[in-house]
Amino acid sequence: MQRMNIAKVAPEGYQAVLGLEKYIHANVDGRVLALVKLRASIMNGCAFCVDMHTRDALAAGESSRRLFAVAAWREAPFFDERERTALELTEAVTRLGEHGVPDEVWDAAAKVWSEKELADLLVAIATINVWNRIAVTSRTQPPLDV
Repeated sequence: MQRMNIAKVAPEGYQAVLGLEKYIHANVDGRVLALVKLRASIMNGCAFCVDMHTRDALAAGESSRRLFAVAAWREAPFFDERERTALELTEAVTRLGEHGVPDEVWDAAAKVWSEKELADLLVAIATINVWNRIAVTSRTQPPLDV
């Protein structure tokens, strides 16, 4: 059972995170953004977000094969270098241990993404992690009637 609806309890906070969401949708390639959102949501165990981002990506024309492969992206041949570095960075930022993001992960991403693109990608990864933490903590469930 859902613990709270943050949009109702703290609408200004919810709107602030929505502002980040609008920014990343305007500044990050939609296909990459879908992969990043799905990978972080899988890692964080967010059923609501996995469901929503999978449905959204399918509706936008992404293949189910690529979406299923996000869980095992390192072994899957379906992703290009930019997508792979985005997924690797997503994992490092989402796990963010005491030593932060390893230099080799950052450097690989910086080789294929411009500084602005990398900044936007970082904001996207941070944003999905905020959404995941809100949804998991509040026990937000995916709709059953879609």
